[in-house]
Amino acid sequence: MHDNGDVTDHAGTPASPARHGDDPSRRPSLYERVGPDAFHDLVAQFYARVADDEILRPLYPESDLRAAGERLTAFLVQYWGGPSTYSEQRGHPRLRMRHVPFHIGPAARDRWIAHMMAAVDGLELDPADEAELRSYLVTAAMSLQNQVDD
Repeated sequence: MHDNGDVTDHAGTPASPARHGDDPSRRPSLYERVGPDAFHDLVAQFYARVADDEILRPLYPESDLRAAGERLTAFLVQYWGGPSTYSEQRGHPRLRMRHVPFHIGPAARDRWIAHMMAAVDGLELDPADEAELRSYLVTAAMSLQNQVDD
């Protein structure tokens, strides 16, 4: 042991670098790989489409979509390994519960997915990162549908 309390191997190097957040075997989070601007761009592109969408726009009660965009950005940043601003400001995400007041049928779900996929197209991500993000977004949209019909 060294003075800092770390268990070391026979060469004197820390045996558990993960304790210090620099584990070389740990894959960086999507947030670390793409950076915060990617999430801001994704959400900005998405809400630019929502603003003119006759199905989705009524689901956003604010006259200005900025607040919704800020919430979604903070959520995605946190989910993908960035700062926990969302939870600090709003508590646990509870996505299904937060979406219960809104009528989300197949048409709204599909429109949300279409706009989000178009926004992902605009990011020019690494193909593996893009696939991971797309998969999550589709799964999330499917889980938030709360009506069987439109």
